[in-house]
Amino acid sequence: MGLWVDTDMGVDDLAALLLAQRLGIDGISLVFGCAEMPGVRANALAACAAFGWPEPVQGADCAILGGIETAEDILGPDGQPTRGERLAPVPDRALGAALPALARWLGARGNAQILALGPLTNLATLVLAHPDLAAHIGCITWMGGATGRGNHSEHAEFNALADPEALAVLLSRGIPIDMVDLEPCRRVQIRETDIARLAQPLQDLMGGYLDIGLTRGRPGMALYDPVAAALLVAPDLFTLSDVSLTVELHDAERLGQTRTAPHGVHRVITDLDTAAVRRLCLSALLVPEAEAI
Repeated sequence: MGLWVDTDMGVDDLAALLLAQRLGIDGISLVFGCAEMPGVRANALAACAAFGWPEPVQGADCAILGGIETAEDILGPDGQPTRGERLAPVPDRALGAALPALARWLGARGNAQILALGPLTNLATLVLAHPDLAAHIGCITWMGGATGRGNHSEHAEFNALADPEALAVLLSRGIPIDMVDLEPCRRVQIRETDIARLAQPLQDLMGGYLDIGLTRGRPGMALYDPVAAALLVAPDLFTLSDVSLTVELHDAERLGQTRTAPHGVHRVITDLDTAAVRRLCLSALLVPEAEAI
């Protein structure tokens, strides 16, 4: 199965791509989120060079209606916290544009599978610019949304809150979305004993990511984006229910809150084999050290 990945290239995005590459990655588009675009681009160039992934293309550096919401207050100015080492930097350069690249890829196939790991701005822009291509999307597997408490506000998950209008555009077009929300992701955690098994620089990068949880008095840190990749790689480990999704656009206190109603073209995870999904996600991080320098 060929796959397109839309990402803001934080540490858990990197882990998700390491798992998703088992399906074959046709293309990678970048969106603001974990950091502003210069940081996202630097992280992506380094990762694609280290692991032989396709050259990324640059997408939205702000929300579809303007404004930039990032997670830099948690992840640092480049969006990838570390305990020391990081992927070898690559000289910055201009990248191709995401919109024409996505349109060419999508136009050449039906039932296309997209793994979305950040705000949905690029994909909303795509269907607005090329409405005829919406029917080519088989499913967007999106790490985003919350069926319980949020993580960027009381009610909203970060990727939804960073561009709720983009999510609303996709929902209004009836595009199938598998929403991998915060609740199942919180069940799949990385811990200090897992970090010790990793080669550098993944050991320091995942350690920096784990430190987010440790500094809050937790024993681990949820592997958010890899759980979305795991749904594509091993769907038999998950139970999903058909729902109709909506997103709050008007109430400032609840902006970006996702809600579900029975039946519809969207799906949410209602259960998962937590231990098996955790093993699968961690197995993707056990790459030889030579591949990650």
